[in-house]
Amino acid sequence: MSDIASEETQTLTDEAILARFHASKNPPPSARTLGFRLTAVSQAERRVEIAFDARADLLANPMGQVQGGFVCAMLDECMSVAGMIASGMTHVVPTLEMKTSFLRPAMPGPLRGVGRVVKWGRTVCFMEGELYDAEGRLLATSTGTALPTPFAKFKK
Repeated sequence: MSDIASEETQTLTDEAILARFHASKNPPPSARTLGFRLTAVSQAERRVEIAFDARADLLANPMGQVQGGFVCAMLDECMSVAGMIASGMTHVVPTLEMKTSFLRPAMPGPLRGVGRVVKWGRTVCFMEGELYDAEGRLLATSTGTALPTPFAKFKK
């Protein structure tokens, strides 16, 4: 008689997921450009926190602010990673639609993003994101929908 428990996939802890992200030797170029670093994971809340190092030499517009497209990219990263976490690290969540509201300019330097999954449906994932400056001021918010896709299908 086989031991069913040993055949089941072990669920990763929040700490193990965080360690996996930190140990990645080949982060995506987009994440490197944004200065992405996952800082907190809560599978129970389907929520993540991400630190961004917004470098002026890479992300600033002519006014010295972080260009809006990069702010959107940061929020998209927050929501997408929250979706991956909510799936138990079994799915990617390509964005189908995203709406961003800019509340104040993002300046180069440390920024903090929060992403959460609001609802994981049968075919669509609904997410929210927020971006804050180093003083804790809310800079931008975002909502998005995504198409959960198992890693195996995505790689083909």
